[in-house]
Amino acid sequence: MSSALRGVAAFVIVALVTPLVSVAVVLGASIFLPLPATLPTATPGRESRVSHVLDAAGTEIASFREFETSIPVQPADVPQVLKDAVVAVEDRNFYDHGGVDVRAAFRALFADVSSGEIVQGGSTITQQYVRNVFEDVGTEQSLSRKIREAILAAQIDRQMSKDEILFDYLSRIYFGEGAYGVGAAAETYFRKPVSELTLSEAALLASVIPAPSAYSPRVDPATAEQRRRLTLDIMLQERLIFPRQHSEAMADTVWLMANGEPPGLATRVYPPQVQASAEPWFTDYVRVWLQQNLPGCSAQSCDILYQGGLQIETTLDPRVQAVAREEILAQVDGNDPGLQMAIASVEPPTGFVRALVGGRDYAASQVNTALGALGGGVDRQPGSAFKPFVLAAAFEVGISPDATYSGSACETPDGQIIENYGGARYGTLTVRSGTERSVNGVYCRLILDVGVEETMEIASRLGLSMPAYDPAVYGASVALGAVGASPLEMASAFGTFANGGRLAAPTPVLRVTDADGNVLVDNTEAADAADQVIGPDIADNVTDVLQGVLTDGTAADNGIGRPAAGKTGSTNDNLDAWFVGYTPTLSSAVWMGYLDVERPLQNINGVRNVDGGTIPAATWQTYMTRALEGVPPTEFNEPVPIADQADAALRRQRGGFGPGPQFVPAEPPGAGTLEAEAPPPVAQFPTSTTEAPSTTTSVPGTTPPFTLFPRPTIPTTPTTRPG
Repeated sequence: MSSALRGVAAFVIVALVTPLVSVAVVLGASIFLPLPATLPTATPGRESRVSHVLDAAGTEIASFREFETSIPVQPADVPQVLKDAVVAVEDRNFYDHGGVDVRAAFRALFADVSSGEIVQGGSTITQQYVRNVFEDVGTEQSLSRKIREAILAAQIDRQMSKDEILFDYLSRIYFGEGAYGVGAAAETYFRKPVSELTLSEAALLASVIPAPSAYSPRVDPATAEQRRRLTLDIMLQERLIFPRQHSEAMADTVWLMANGEPPGLATRVYPPQVQASAEPWFTDYVRVWLQQNLPGCSAQSCDILYQGGLQIETTLDPRVQAVAREEILAQVDGNDPGLQMAIASVEPPTGFVRALVGGRDYAASQVNTALGALGGGVDRQPGSAFKPFVLAAAFEVGISPDATYSGSACETPDGQIIENYGGARYGTLTVRSGTERSVNGVYCRLILDVGVEETMEIASRLGLSMPAYDPAVYGASVALGAVGASPLEMASAFGTFANGGRLAAPTPVLRVTDADGNVLVDNTEAADAADQVIGPDIADNVTDVLQGVLTDGTAADNGIGRPAAGKTGSTNDNLDAWFVGYTPTLSSAVWMGYLDVERPLQNINGVRNVDGGTIPAATWQTYMTRALEGVPPTEFNEPVPIADQADAALRRQRGGFGPGPQFVPAEPPGAGTLEAEAPPPVAQFPTSTTEAPSTTTSVPGTTPPFTLFPRPTIPTTPTTRPG
């Protein structure tokens, strides 16, 4: 006999014997076994341990999970349409047989023999339940397993009611996509509780059960749709639904919400969620940070975060976070949906991130602009908000705030002409005045004096993710923000000026403990570990100069009634607008722009051309005023004067130049020119009038110390576009 014939013979024998033996075993068990029989110990449910995320007040704001099995479901939660759909396609004689359906077994036998392979298992819901609950039964296709399964199914059917068996089955069965049980399936596919399932949704879930990995609507929506329609047809044939219900449900075709809104009636299937959060922007940052800092984790894999049952205590101040959300919505609501604004706030002494909002609607964009490239978007050019780093580099080589430079248009060594915003003309200016007015001509000459590479190095020390210096790519335009950064990076770097030159790396996490109480991350005891990245005299002098921006410069009239410093930033063609400012207790960056990076900020809230001194500066003002309510004002350190010993040597080195005649352009700057903010006065526009709560925030410098972790590296694509 050929091997093929032997295989067929073996298959037929096994296929014939299995159901017959099963029937005999069931009959024998029913007649001879005393009841109640002792059942094996049930296997625990396939739950992963959920990790919980808490804000600084101890309130849970998010969770991370691998499977959606922790959702509690009660018998009353399961709708009748779901029970009917599952019974119709899985075991239509469920309420009539005694645990094993003899007719179904023979029907499956005939189908298997006709096709030459196993196409129907013939297992009842009770038998499937046994397979899921009692691990010792096994899942292999063998006669011995069928016998064990049949015995237990018969015993269970005599000890439990049909409703109890069906509910326990629905609470455990796997629906694909990591969802065990109907509560999890309803949430993971439809983002709704199981009690709210429609007939069409119930039919779709029931049709997934036989082969979840193949029939999941996310895996194969066309096949899922065919099976959904088949389930509805069977329910109609079994008289479980009326013809009108059938026709209405048939019209609700499967639609993946990842493709946008459906064109008509649809059974909406949503993309998977591995995090659920009331603060999605901040939770996204927590996830990224933990993937980079939890032992054993990486950007590609972090099983302990989703399976470890962690308790994650964060630095988020819920009141300050609420203020950030409100101020952003006050500016973007009523505008084009592509318009975005981000706010990031860092506590300078500790690096604790107290608020982080990366846009107007996380669900709509899935891009966290507060994190830049780290948040799924791109780093945005900070424009003149980068100038304080040039200022710090100048102070390090001994150029004082009172050193003078020409404010006229500046020609770089490669022949590029850098002009002032709007073609403004200036004569001789001090570095202080050039900073307050954000004069490009001054800063072009200043960075050529101190060195582009040296400036990029000091920005890196202050926490910006700078690319490797390449003289063929990076020139004087670096002073005007040609290299991208994120709002979080900018807030942290400016906070280093507030902290006397000590960089406390930004962190959203205070402490992490595992399910057994072991501490995995502890950022509560080491504020003193902040790195002294620039001298205190450098930092204090930068702060001293930047205070003038809020009193006499491009952000005049945007003070907050307490000592504060900051810098405006705008890019060429008004594509990005920034204000980054700080007090000794809180440093905050405000960014505004479109997700479409080439779209200018024009005609927004009554402002024709939005630059850093308009909407961002005013938003920073109202936000910081509210965020710091109840926090006593703190003075900055008095700066130690910086000697001007390097100024004469630098002038000799470059061949010397005086201020020269004032530069008056014949026409507005053309293509290839670099822009900064408009000089004062700045444009005015309506701001939020939302009244701040009377409670105080937790941002003063009395926060417990913490342990520093390496900052994430954000890849940056070199660019010469002005900033």
